[in-house]
Amino acid sequence: MKLGLVDVGGGLRGIYAAGVLDYCMDEHIVFDCCVGVSAGSANTASYLAGQRGRNYKFYCEYAFRKEYMSLSNYLKHHSYIDMDYVYGTLSNAGGEYPLDYRAIRETPAQLFVVAQEAVSGRAVYFTKEDMAQDHYQIFMASSSIPGVNKPYPIAGQLYYDGALGDPVPVQKAFDEGCDRVVLLLTKPAAVPREPGRDPMLARMIQRRYPASAENLRNRASRYNQEVAAAREWEKEGKVLIVSPDDTEGVSTLSKEREALDRLYHRGYRDGERIKAWLGLE
Repeated sequence: MKLGLVDVGGGLRGIYAAGVLDYCMDEHIVFDCCVGVSAGSANTASYLAGQRGRNYKFYCEYAFRKEYMSLSNYLKHHSYIDMDYVYGTLSNAGGEYPLDYRAIRETPAQLFVVAQEAVSGRAVYFTKEDMAQDHYQIFMASSSIPGVNKPYPIAGQLYYDGALGDPVPVQKAFDEGCDRVVLLLTKPAAVPREPGRDPMLARMIQRRYPASAENLRNRASRYNQEVAAAREWEKEGKVLIVSPDDTEGVSTLSKEREALDRLYHRGYRDGERIKAWLGLE
């Protein structure tokens, strides 16, 4: 059986999935194929590297630094989150918490990092072959939210957040041969996603990136459709959806340390569902 993992991200709500994955590391639950979107791509990278607790430190400590995310970043660089600080300064060899690149390369598990081409609107699935020691641009591209960050350049192409291209990429996991898939959501599965500020953000990028703007306007409906499909697969026993009953008040960019800690521990507890689903108890 080929077991897949899909982590859809969700900004700082991604700490919920970080808790789930720390539980999986503690219980030696191994996934053969990991698909990560936005913050979910960073979660899966630390999981594949075997770096338990690494994601927690980023969410609950580093994210509170102005170098990480701040209005001053936006005023200076037109990006609220400094991706080069997160996935470069902190994550490179010699940084405060380097990503164990060798461990990621050596694990037999597949890794797919979802991004979206800013100009064409096409979903792109980066792999380990698209990264190298201290070259983690694929995570930066996958996490560049329109209106929060500029599109991130890689090899002459500009990329936005993967959630614009494929918000809930369970089908991608099946396309890669997975028999069963664990889907990590960071908001309750039964609650439909609302467009929220998406139409406003779409207007901000409409002139330069009309295809991305259209994807942004449709993001909520596509997310809801893909979650609905996952719930049907769940009835067939092919998918397990792990999602919080309560987000503890944490939003995409909220900075409330105690709430983040509560959401992490909620994810850790919910990770037990995976063990039961796999019959490992």
